Amino acid sequence: MGLFDKIFNSEKKETTESKSATPWINLTSMDQLDEIEKISEEKTVAILKHSTTCGISRMVLKMFESDYDLDESEPINLYFLDLRAHRDVSNAIAEKFGVRHESPQLIVIKNKEVVHHASHQQIQAEKLHELVKS
Repeated sequence: MGLFDKIFNSEKKETTESKSATPWINLTSMDQLDEIEKISEEKTVAILKHSTTCGISRMVLKMFESDYDLDESEPINLYFLDLRAHRDVSNAIAEKFGVRHESPQLIVIKNKEVVHHASHQQIQAEKLHELVKS
């Protein structure tokens, strides 16, 4: 049991540490979508849709978090949507911003408009960095 605890607990610790280093804002309600649209007039907004039961989504999330290098002074709000818990919010995002649902998916919004969206291995922290700096 000690060996398994070390293996699995260190994996959980790594995920927690990685997630805490990325400044996620949990997206949990449809009410937040109007707020996101308003915030996008002042700064870049990114929404990452993640399926907690999908291995590919987990891999993409881990890669994104390890590559994410924007500091807190950058003009960005980074939202995290757990698709399994908030499918209604995901559907509302697709309708409000006119982007077909995919999972995992990154949607970037500026001035109330989607300026970039990507899914699966096309999701890259470097692209988000480029969009925030432009």
